[in-house]
Amino acid sequence: MNTLILGNFIDPTSDTQCQLHRQKLLHIEDGKVRGLFPLEKKDEFDLSKIEFLDYSNHLIIPPFFDMHFHWVQDDVRMMPKDNLLTWLEKYTWPYEHKFSDVDYSKKRAISFSKELLAVGTLGGACYSSIHSHTVDHALEHFQGDFIVGNVLMTMNSPDYLLQKESDAIEIVKDLSTKYREKYALTPRFAITTSPEVMSATADIVANTNSFIQTHLSETENEIDFVLSIYKELDGFKDVKNYTEIYDRCAHLGNKTIMGHGIYLSEDELRVVAKSDTVIAHCPTSNGPISEGGLGSGLFDFEKTESFGIRWALGSDIGAGPYLSMFDVIRSFVEQNRAQGQDKATFIKGLFRATRMGESILHPECKASFLEQENTASMLFISASDELLKLDSAEEILEKVITTCSRDSFDTLVDKVWHQSAFL
Repeated sequence: MNTLILGNFIDPTSDTQCQLHRQKLLHIEDGKVRGLFPLEKKDEFDLSKIEFLDYSNHLIIPPFFDMHFHWVQDDVRMMPKDNLLTWLEKYTWPYEHKFSDVDYSKKRAISFSKELLAVGTLGGACYSSIHSHTVDHALEHFQGDFIVGNVLMTMNSPDYLLQKESDAIEIVKDLSTKYREKYALTPRFAITTSPEVMSATADIVANTNSFIQTHLSETENEIDFVLSIYKELDGFKDVKNYTEIYDRCAHLGNKTIMGHGIYLSEDELRVVAKSDTVIAHCPTSNGPISEGGLGSGLFDFEKTESFGIRWALGSDIGAGPYLSMFDVIRSFVEQNRAQGQDKATFIKGLFRATRMGESILHPECKASFLEQENTASMLFISASDELLKLDSAEEILEKVITTCSRDSFDTLVDKVWHQSAFL
């Protein structure tokens, strides 16, 4: 329970600030960080009482927080994607129906938890199927710090996934009471969840300190469809935009994470900002169809930031083709740079894939993952002497990510440390 780790630490604390600590000693005791020290301090530790681990040939970074993913869509991420709504109807919803089987759900949760560990994802915001046991299985087997919610589908859904409104509300009441801040109220999106259910469940989770997560303005045809539905519903016939629907249902706030937010008007951005709602940006799932995405479009992070809106990165498995957040960072940088956006750096990508996500779940957390008394949690990446000699963290990250093929990102993380041991 008392460990000294020698390594090279990359510590992103903001979009532009990232410390590179070469050949430093990290002291961990009882699962907590006790301090970062220069190598020459090694002799001051009693190595007969402290386990010494030499990872001087590794980069050590904070763990990934994937702020938008569907663990029950793992097997459809490589299916053809012509557009969002067609992909859901043809592939995603039939696959999610399999999770009605409790044994199948548990088996898949165990296997998916191993996938998460392999890519270094130790936290985030996760969607399950409509079935309450898929929330239980995820929170039981995933290692790390996750919020999880069952999707709500009470209208415009296939018969095999359609819920009664009373049943949907009761499940939210049960799970939010059971898991509280680890639970997320999760309407799949406004198309499939009645406003009555959204409003009733928002009242429930307001009393359990739970999160809220759903999808917002991912594609233009989705927006058109949503508005065509709600303009026919009492209480919404004068609705002006997609965001206003969620606002009227009390779904915006500082514990709400909206997936995507690509096509938000300035009026909507002001509402999102005022409510302190978070956006989860998923560049791989929104990316070009030729790259395995849905071709939804590119999130304007700079404009979003100009309104003071918090945002973080997500893989959006299974619309996203790869679970590794390294691939998400690559896609974020490459798509933006192709549009001439030079503020999309690898440091920014790493920060938004790690520390930013943790701060959304835990606003009180410290900026650096190396701060004293933090829970010790980190990823180890093998590094050559040539890589370690590069001048800056940005150069090192760029080299690591751009020289790796997309199929190989899953193997970049050599080891995962959480609390007091390798997982």
